[in-house]
Amino acid sequence: MEKCGGNRANQVFWSIFSFLRRCLFLVISARPIPHHIAFIMDGNRRYAKRRKLMEGTGHRVGFVALMSMLTYCYELGVRYVTIYAFSIDNFKRKPEEVQSLMDLMQEKIEELIKEESIVNRYGVKVHFIGNLKLLSEPVWLAAERAMVATANNSRGVLSICIAYTSTDEIVHAVQESCEEKWDEISVLNASGAGYGLDKFGENEKDERENIVKLTDIERHMYMAVAPDPDILIRTSGETRLSNFLLWQSAYCCLYSPSVLWPEIGFRHFVWAILNFQCNRLYLERKKKQS
Repeated sequence: MEKCGGNRANQVFWSIFSFLRRCLFLVISARPIPHHIAFIMDGNRRYAKRRKLMEGTGHRVGFVALMSMLTYCYELGVRYVTIYAFSIDNFKRKPEEVQSLMDLMQEKIEELIKEESIVNRYGVKVHFIGNLKLLSEPVWLAAERAMVATANNSRGVLSICIAYTSTDEIVHAVQESCEEKWDEISVLNASGAGYGLDKFGENEKDERENIVKLTDIERHMYMAVAPDPDILIRTSGETRLSNFLLWQSAYCCLYSPSVLWPEIGFRHFVWAILNFQCNRLYLERKKKQS
């Protein structure tokens, strides 16, 4: 009986909290809200170590924190969310730890495609971003299933960076752009139209007009599925980007709360939004000046 009463009180509390949260979001929405928020989820292992929890427990608690952040983002109307789930550098960790993380990742990816999942509740399309061929086959197949299952969702976009680093993304984009340009040159030369290669070196203008352009590289970026982030949040007080969205984050608001990722809460999210609103015009001016 006491347990039943406790559950009912808990439900009432969360219903009231949800109502008040939505009211606050209505007030916040009176000013421009970010289109894109990115998260570096730092501190899962330290959280478990400080509390003397089993290895891997920190990442499970961190997943709960992620679901809360996604809920806040989509309730506020943030269309694009990107999370740094697993770096290519993380493959250098102990094999048993990497395998444990891969198993957890597969489990959580499978949860994303359930009918009652957060991505289906808010109509979110899921993209997996990175060098996916580095993943184990079960994780890669799970990621493919999630992308197919959510392909028709259109109200939001969740980009999960897995087997990702920004340097790998940039190298990939440059390679793809060069290969595309070379294919264009080959087709034109084969058709007899030529590509002006015989004129290269005559003057710098000709060279600049025919080499790979910035727009070519940006089009081949893994993150071409989303605009540049407006806010980048990294927990545990760290101010490093750790090879995450280096190309895209030149003009975004950086926020580094001291809490570990599993401890991040509603107040941190609201503070990040208010900080963005205070600095938005300054950042837009700097972007136009570049």
